[in-house]
Amino acid sequence: MNRVRVVDTDEEVWQNPTYPVGILPSRRLMKLTTRVRYGTRALADLAAAYPDGTLSVKEMARREAVSAKYLEQIMSRLKAAGVIVARRGVEGGYALARPPASIRLSEVYQVLEGPAAPVHCVDAPGSCPMEDVCPTHDTWVELKESIEGVLDNTTLWDLAERKKRKCSARGPMYEI
Repeated sequence: MNRVRVVDTDEEVWQNPTYPVGILPSRRLMKLTTRVRYGTRALADLAAAYPDGTLSVKEMARREAVSAKYLEQIMSRLKAAGVIVARRGVEGGYALARPPASIRLSEVYQVLEGPAAPVHCVDAPGSCPMEDVCPTHDTWVELKESIEGVLDNTTLWDLAERKKRKCSARGPMYEI
């Protein structure tokens, strides 16, 4: 029996041997890009190292199991937006430009992805001729507001604290 091979927008390949060709899972996920996912995980590492620590892209990429080349592109965007700073030298790398409690995920999302609107018409009133009669338009507006609410109320400090709790609950990890 043939199997389904689905490639999502992040160019990641997902293959599930339980679905025959032509039959996809009935529940598909709303996805965040790898740029946002990898960027926020790297920023959580930098938040945990704040205020004294800097981390190299190589170290963050190893910790988060991501491509160092791709992570460098993400970090360049964050640096250009003033979220992080680069430090040169032996102890060089990246560091947060300001305290992690002052950096909200809404800012990070905006830098890495742009608006949080799930559909174009939410941020561009009048762009859709169906807007006034569309039964789903108000739902998309509510969804955007909900997403923005979570992002506005979550800081890098929150992520660093969550990471500490999760890592301490898991116990020590040993590498050989």
